[in-house]
Amino acid sequence: MTLIMHALPKGSKILCGDDVYGGTYRLFTTVFNEIHDIKFIDTTDLKLVEKEMKDFIPAVIWLETPTNPLLKITDICKVCNLAKTYKVQSFVDNTFMSPYFQKPIELGADVVIHSMTKYINGHSDVIGGAMMTNSKSFYDKVWTLQNSTGPSQSPFDSWLVLRGIKTLAIRMEAHQKNAMKIAKYLESHEKVESVIYPGLKTHPQHKIAKKQMSGFGGMITFFLKGGVKESKRFLEKVSLFALAESLGGVESLIEHPAIMTHASVPKKLREKLGIHDNLIRLSVGIEDVDDLIADLEKAF
Repeated sequence: MTLIMHALPKGSKILCGDDVYGGTYRLFTTVFNEIHDIKFIDTTDLKLVEKEMKDFIPAVIWLETPTNPLLKITDICKVCNLAKTYKVQSFVDNTFMSPYFQKPIELGADVVIHSMTKYINGHSDVIGGAMMTNSKSFYDKVWTLQNSTGPSQSPFDSWLVLRGIKTLAIRMEAHQKNAMKIAKYLESHEKVESVIYPGLKTHPQHKIAKKQMSGFGGMITFFLKGGVKESKRFLEKVSLFALAESLGGVESLIEHPAIMTHASVPKKLREKLGIHDNLIRLSVGIEDVDDLIADLEKAF
């Protein structure tokens, strides 16, 4: 992401999704806020996206879909078509779905970004990023920067990622299968306010998810009845789910975005976006699903 932002001409206007990974928000608001002009909007609202393309006149629109942690889904095809109409480059962070479940370049995106730390590697032992593009000129610009400034993968980390990719397909199927069962379990639980999972018909963009994704992934967000106190107590009681940031590994993780992954997002903005103190995010692993449900039940 740093390489990409440096590759853009200084002073570029960037439209960015308002519910992006906390690290993206932090990078854009503390490092690149004086280099580029960045505006955060709800990219699921196509009328708003078109209005901002006309009024703000951006060079780039930066999408994350599904978003982190609210799992909002943007219609990639429609936004990329709008972007082409207004001569805007479209960048998509595809980390949550991996290339197995979603292929943004086939849907019209110019650049796709992945945190390889997550599903692509899949074993929580590498930190890495990848960029995919069909634009030779943009690739050359980023390659020159990488060669000049040095953020590149070590040979051993590269080997670990290549090892992980070999099982990407079977891992993603297992993540999805477990997540669907857990999402349905949570949806029927008396101590759960609501559940957000793209595979549920209750998800507001479920139809878009079915159209542009070949699966629904392993990420679930749910709202516990209560607040921070109840959330902390719940998180302390799980044992199979590891209380940790990150996601996309073979092991199941649980975290509290408001005080962990999205703590760098100001509280007022978090609450405006819907990241409340009773929001809990699950990265569902590939363990036995009955064991995972029993672990959650014990915590409830």
